[in-house]
Amino acid sequence: MDPLGQSYEHKAGTIIQNLKKRQIAGVYVPSADQAREYILSGIPDGATVSWGGSMTVDALGVKQELAARNLTCLDRALAADDQEVQAIYRQAFSADFYLTGSNAITIDGKLVNVDATGNRVAALIFGPKKVFVCVGMNKVVSNEQEAISRVRDQAAPPNVNRLGMKTPCATTGVCGHCHSVDCICCQTVITRHSRQKGRIEVILIGEALGY
Repeated sequence: MDPLGQSYEHKAGTIIQNLKKRQIAGVYVPSADQAREYILSGIPDGATVSWGGSMTVDALGVKQELAARNLTCLDRALAADDQEVQAIYRQAFSADFYLTGSNAITIDGKLVNVDATGNRVAALIFGPKKVFVCVGMNKVVSNEQEAISRVRDQAAPPNVNRLGMKTPCATTGVCGHCHSVDCICCQTVITRHSRQKGRIEVILIGEALGY
């Protein structure tokens, strides 16, 4: 194993032990391909599956494989209009499985997410029976403050450009602490403990994935 991969594995082991104290399950896989196979093997035929907006989940290629199986996939990308999108957001709360990323994860096992609409963090908090949180090791930070800084300085600017939003950070590349109509930093959620043991499972991936 290369030195970086070895470091990732050791660091992931520390995080997984800290997640366990928070009643959050954790697993480490070296690659996106292995993460995809892990998720696919954990979702049985006949289940209902949904997902939040996540560049990391997109990079795994797992959504396409799920859609080809005997599953009910609640995919807002297939919605005919905004009314149907809103309906899918709400249907996702009854899903058996939900896939999402995380903007950051701290060494001591806290998930830190900043969201726009709020459907992603809402489903992480409540609703779906099982939540897989896919996190590249580039998202690991020391503490909550560093996590928030990471979102503002590293994640938000490329995301607003990807989405075509008109915010200060879209043109300056740095957070303007805005209240723009297009603001994507509307809700900040820190998950420090799960009341339902093992409902949330973090898949730490030994690659740089997402923003």
